[in-house]
Amino acid sequence: MKTLRFDIVSIFPGMFESPFGDSIIERAREKGLLDIRVHDLRDYTLNKHRKVDDAPFGGGVGMVMNVEPIARALEAIKKEVPKAKTILLSPGGSPFDQKKASELSFQENLILICGRYEGIDERIRLHFVDEEISIGDYILTGGEIPAMVLVEAVSRLIPGILGDSESIVEESFSDGMLEYPQYTRPRDYKGFKVPDVLVSGDPKKIRAWQKTEAIKKTESVRPDLFEKNKRSN
Repeated sequence: MKTLRFDIVSIFPGMFESPFGDSIIERAREKGLLDIRVHDLRDYTLNKHRKVDDAPFGGGVGMVMNVEPIARALEAIKKEVPKAKTILLSPGGSPFDQKKASELSFQENLILICGRYEGIDERIRLHFVDEEISIGDYILTGGEIPAMVLVEAVSRLIPGILGDSESIVEESFSDGMLEYPQYTRPRDYKGFKVPDVLVSGDPKKIRAWQKTEAIKKTESVRPDLFEKNKRSN
């Protein structure tokens, strides 16, 4: 049985208690499929005020996270997991997508650094990080929510975490397209009816409908994905 270990470095470790204490993440931890450890960056400071930031050299607005406590945290974690892949969550990183989630799911140990303020001392990115990842082209207050997104997306790809492995294969983005539309009871809601093919009992026709509708939905909602997928085929 594979266990994926996440070590998350943050100045707000309490933010992770509720998201990781519910739903599939908690069940996966109970099964031993996930090992999530959150490290308070302030524990790795040497000053009495446990300060982790300072004014930037050269001037500018805001504060920058110091190199020293982050480096100490990484060194301490890597004593236990020396081969861990270190990821910095940053708006300047490469885009996070389903392909990247799948790639990371094959790792055994991942260290996630949650940035704050105006950013992190560049020496961390240059000398202590294996990869920089962004969950989107927008700015958040810190890297905690991106870390939660990454853990959720990667974890659900670990065998045994989801009840039905087929559901992973058929989800949106797994084949470059959005997932086909879904319906459930009642068949008729105020005149809005479920497509007849879905209750026909003909698996071949249903599958053909699902494929066609997935293409139509992707072209309508995410034309960028549609064009990208069309070029790759």
